[in-house]
Formats: sequence, C-alpha cells, structure tokens
Amino acid sequence: MLPEKIKKILKKQHYEIVGKNEHSAVQICRWTKKSLRDEGVCYKEKFYGINSHLCCQMTPAVMWCPNKCIHCWRAVELTIGNELPDKNLDSPQEIIEGCIKAQKKLLQGFNIDKNSKKEQLSKANMKKYKEAQEPMQFAISLSGEPTTYMHLGELIKELRKRGKTSFLVTNGLYPEKIKELANKKQLPTQLYISVNTPNEKLYNKFHRSSLKDAWKKLNETLSILPKLKGKTRTIFRMNLVKDLNMYLEQAKEYAQLIKKSQPLFVEIKGFMSVGFARKRLGYERMPSDKEMEEFIEILLKELGKKWKLLDKHEFSRAYVLGEDKKELKIKKN
Repeated sequence: MLPEKIKKILKKQHYEIVGKNEHSAVQICRWTKKSLRDEGVCYKEKFYGINSHLCCQMTPAVMWCPNKCIHCWRAVELTIGNELPDKNLDSPQEIIEGCIKAQKKLLQGFNIDKNSKKEQLSKANMKKYKEAQEPMQFAISLSGEPTTYMHLGELIKELRKRGKTSFLVTNGLYPEKIKELANKKQLPTQLYISVNTPNEKLYNKFHRSSLKDAWKKLNETLSILPKLKGKTRTIFRMNLVKDLNMYLEQAKEYAQLIKKSQPLFVEIKGFMSVGFARKRLGYERMPSDKEMEEFIEILLKELGKKWKLLDKHEFSRAYVLGEDKKELKIKKN
C-alpha cells in the first residue's frame, strides 16, 4: 500500500512498517530509549504514571491525514491521501501482534548478551529490557490520522482485552468516529483532541487542511467531549509556536474552546524544531519555559480559579492543567 519512495524515507527515520498491507507503523520513542538506560522518563510517565519503557508508539494509518500541519515533525508533504481506504486493511489483531514484533526488533540493540565474548555497548537496564518485550501502553499517535482506520474501535477494544492502556491522539476532524467509539464502548484510556489554533483563520494557515469544513468538524468534536465524562479521560492538547499561535490575546479564545469542551485536562506542549518541521519553522520559533509559563498564567486567569498548573516536564516543554492533581495518575485495572 505504501510507495517504495515513502517506505525508504520511513525506514531511514527508523520506522518499522507493520502488517502485510503496510498501512501501520511503529517507531521507538526517544524516551523509551532513555528509560531503558535509566536516563529519564517522558511526560506521560511523570504526569499519568505510564511506564516509558513499556510504551509502544504506533499508528494504523501512517501516511493518511487530511491536514498538513506546519509544526509537524513528520513528512506531511508526502501524505498519500485524506483517508485510509476501507479495502485491504490489516485486522486489529494483526496490527497489535505486528507492533509488538516490530517493537522487539527495534529494541534488539539494547540487549546485553552475557555469553558473548564481544564488548557489550548497551547500557540498558536489563530488567526493563525484558519487560519491554511486551509493551503495555499503546500511543496511537505516531503519524497520520488514526481515526481514518476503519477498525480503530476494535483495535482499542483488543488492547483493553489484553490488559493494555491506549492513548488516542486525533485532529478531531472525524466526529462521527468519536461518536462511534463512544456508542460501541470502544473509547481509549485517554482521548486527545489536538487544538493548535484558537480561531478559523489561523486554523487554515496552521493546519492547511484539505477538508473545507475542517474548523466546523473540529468544533463538532469538541462539543462531543462533555458527553464522554466518566467514559474516558479527555485531553485538550495544544502545541504552541512562538510568534504564531501563542500571543497572549489568543488565550481568551483558547479558554472559550476549553470551556466548551470541558476536558479533564489541558496538555500544552512547546513546539520543537525537529524532523521535517525544521524545513518549515526554525529554532527561533521554539518557546522558552518562561514564555510558556507566561502564556499559561494568562490562560489560567481566563479559565477561572478552579484551573491550575498541575505539573510540567520542562525538558519536553510539556505542561498539564486541570482542577485536581489527584486525578492525574491513571488507576490500574
């Protein structure tokens, strides 16, 4: 399903293509690698208690998305289409098994063979390495738009059946899919809606969507979130770029969208000029910790007294807002 040119680029970026129909992929997150070496953990572990070394960063729709966001570190210029075709799709079971197999393959370099006479270069914590052979968290967010995969609900259901947690990150342009997941009780452990702009004009400039009614679709998805309380953990996710979508006067508009969607948490990430994003936005567009906190302070004032900064992961420029820090950690099943 993937053209050879794109497969070569993905391989060069250390993606592992998953499944016989080649529409899914896995890539090892830098924080998974760091955790295996006991060099730190990602914000998902710090905020929510998700073990970094047990996280599988994957997607069932690697090069299919209606948006070509300017901040995206992926090769959005090589996007194949708006939606993943319904024909010739791998099953959820095939994708999960393929992801686990790919994860093991990509982690092989961390193994320390005690019987080998060769010098062992790995600095991995072998207890963690052995545990990592069976990832327990699936971050359905790597690349593309996962809600275009027809059997996404069944995939999430299968993960839950296997005792695994799932974080689904979506651009919110397919509200009918969110409704379907809710109706079929197939919602993920945590549902992220990416909202990177506070108004339609900036949305069109930032996301460069091929869907003419994209802003309308996003707002329809946001209007669904209040109905999901108690069914899943909802996150309003913002990625801020200096001199673009984080002017202090924009905080009021963001606050209105947050109040409308009533998420459990607001997760704010500072833009990082990495990967293909470097060709579109330079290092000077990366906000500092001080600039992020200044914006967050104004946003909190707009949201009201109940909202507060609950935690932050300064290295990643990641911050989480909410009303109750006790709700942050995901309760074990």
